[in-house]
Formats: sequence, C-alpha cells, structure tokens
Amino acid sequence: MKTIVLASGNQGKLREFAQILAAFQVVPQSQFNVPDVEETGLSFVENALIKARNAAQHTGLPAISDDSGIEIDALKGAPGIYSARFAGVGASDEDNNRLLLDKLKAVPDDQRTARYHCVIVYMHHANDPMPLICQGTWEGRILQVPRGENGFGYDPLFYVPTHDCASAELPPAVKNQLSHRGQALRALQAALRVS
Repeated sequence: MKTIVLASGNQGKLREFAQILAAFQVVPQSQFNVPDVEETGLSFVENALIKARNAAQHTGLPAISDDSGIEIDALKGAPGIYSARFAGVGASDEDNNRLLLDKLKAVPDDQRTARYHCVIVYMHHANDPMPLICQGTWEGRILQVPRGENGFGYDPLFYVPTHDCASAELPPAVKNQLSHRGQALRALQAALRVS
C-alpha cells in the first residue's frame, strides 16, 4: 500500500482523506515531525502547493494537501483563504463561528448564501513540475444558530438545501458524498488511478 503524507494535522481532514483514499496509507505529517509552513499564498491553489511541497521536502514521500474554506457572499467572499484563522491565528472553530455569526447578524436568511471551496494538491516529490490539482465546491447558506455535532469548522453553520439540515447534522458518509472535499478527493482518486 502506497504511503502518502497528508500536509495537515487536522484530525477531521485526516479521517475524511483516509475514508475516501482507502487504497492508500494516508499518514499525517506530524508522524514525521514536519514543521508547519506559513501559508503565504493568495489563493487556495497557492496555499495547497506550499503545504504539499513542504511535506514532500521534509519526508521524501509523495504528499497531499488541501486548502479549503468558506466564501460568504454578504462578506464579499470572506473569510475565504483565511477561514481557519478568521478570528485570529490559533482561533478555535467556535471562535471562528462566533465571529461569522456576529458579522452576519443583520443579514437576512436569503442573503446568507455561501459555498465551501476545496483545492487538493498531490505531489509525487518536492520538485514535481506537474502536481495533480483537483477541486470541489459545495453551495449552501449560513444558519442563524449552530446545529449538529458532526464535522468540524463551519459545518454547524453551513445549511445544506438538498438535505434541509446543517452539514454537522449529516452522517459522515453522506457528508463525504456531498462536500467540497469529497468531490475534490474523488477527482484525485480517479486521477491517481491513471497516473
């Protein structure tokens, strides 16, 4: 079974990657003491490339990374690439969700449209001149109050119209079928079969 280093320590992401990429052994970069790298890119693609290259350089193994976030129309696309640190560096999911609700408190339901974006990068090695880049998008809107216990990040606030619930209320298998990350991972899985 081929080992791929996941350029993240996020346990929620690790579970999702391992479930969908079951044909590979997905190992977090923390098992190799890979230092985090500063995300200096100005797009999801740039940040994903920076993280994958860093993991591949430090381990000598193929690396996979994602950069994902939520884009809120009423906030002109924010928090976007800053989703994980919306409330500041080291902010918890609860901190980010609280800040988002505060910024949207005067925004009516029909103007709370949002979408999750995910870009996944796979690099065969640190100097890979043609990394695989896959993406996914998931449309929804932001709820007034958090709902559900599953998922992570903004999932308790992300309303899924097709299932009339928050993302955090979906069973993990259903979320993986619908989500931005699930879409991008399935595209990567298909690309890895032919590469």
